[in-house]
Amino acid sequence: MLIAMAGLPGTGKSVIARGLAQALPAVILDKDPIRAALFPASLIEYSTHQDDFCMHVMLQVAEYILRKEPLGTVILDGRTFSRRYQLDAVVELAKKMDQQLAIIECICSEATARERLEQDVAHRLHVADNRNFALYLAIQARFEPIEWPKLVLNTDQDPAQCIARALAYLQPTMGS
Repeated sequence: MLIAMAGLPGTGKSVIARGLAQALPAVILDKDPIRAALFPASLIEYSTHQDDFCMHVMLQVAEYILRKEPLGTVILDGRTFSRRYQLDAVVELAKKMDQQLAIIECICSEATARERLEQDVAHRLHVADNRNFALYLAIQARFEPIEWPKLVLNTDQDPAQCIARALAYLQPTMGS
């Protein structure tokens, strides 16, 4: 199964992804550490072109993993999936690999996202240097609604409750 974690920066995608990976178990592929591994710091640019390149690599790795472990689960994290074409590529891979696809969209209040992002910046808790509230607002302004079936999690709630809801949502598709 492929699980795409969608949502604006600071909405808790990675927290939920880590909880799911532990519970299922699953492999997490995260765009930002992949970018940091692929490019020297002087060439990291946080452009759409570089984001798309990193996502292409992530999808290739997901395909490799699912060919080796057809009953495995891969969680795609670190991308907002704010544009239709970004999810279309994941949908195509799921179809090509005959894998179930689950989309989990994380949301939270703007105040919560701002607080989380400011904490991450202040304590340098995230590998992506551009991840801040200004990025949140920029992506929010151009976010295209996700039209595929999805679970929406409000991560203002307790993470354990959100992970339990996600697991309940995934349960029917895990065996098929």
